[in-house]
Amino acid sequence: MARSIADAVFDRQEDAEAPFDQDILSRYSIKSYRSATAVLQQRAPEELQAIISVLKDFHITETEIRSPGGNRMSATERFGRLAAQAGFYEEVRIEADLLVKLKAGKGENAPEIDRILREDYIHNHLVDFWLGRVAFDYEWNSKDQTYDRDLYAFRSFFEAGVIDVGVIVTRELSNEYFHSLGFCLDKDGNETDKTVAAKFGASTTGTHKLISRIGAGRSGGCPVLAIGILPGNILPE
Repeated sequence: MARSIADAVFDRQEDAEAPFDQDILSRYSIKSYRSATAVLQQRAPEELQAIISVLKDFHITETEIRSPGGNRMSATERFGRLAAQAGFYEEVRIEADLLVKLKAGKGENAPEIDRILREDYIHNHLVDFWLGRVAFDYEWNSKDQTYDRDLYAFRSFFEAGVIDVGVIVTRELSNEYFHSLGFCLDKDGNETDKTVAAKFGASTTGTHKLISRIGAGRSGGCPVLAIGILPGNILPE
């Protein structure tokens, strides 16, 4: 009988959560693909501590969720500031040319008979934040196809030898939770007739959509740590 993809490529939950204390685990879900947690611990311990510092200091308020702003709401800007304070560079792009050499004959001294330059072999893939051996993305309310873009960027950085692991922070909040927040606010703080649940529709981001794409191998061989924002991270009005 075939194993599920979760058994094959996702790590045991206790291993995935090992470096995180109870405060973080009460506010975020953790899912590790292809030993992402272990890679962070062994290959990028300083970057891991930088990520933990961002997670510890980051909160969202109910008012921010109810207010206008989409993916660039005030909490998103605050997340960016925390990442910068932790040492991450913001909006990092990768570009690369590929030089192909052809040699005739055996051995290292075989004469070169042709070379081809493939310009823009890797072109303009972007990650939100980068530090050392880690790419770090934050998605709050983008269309869920954004995950494909993020994971392909991780793959490009990884295959070019730039990173060892990618980390995505996104939300893990149910429709029931959004229903509990009632109605959206306008720019002046007044309630509108649009519900918060309607604002965060079926086509927007959520960990369940991210995990399915990771499991389908969209990041190639790049290990990925998926971190979901839980209700415990949301501060009341």
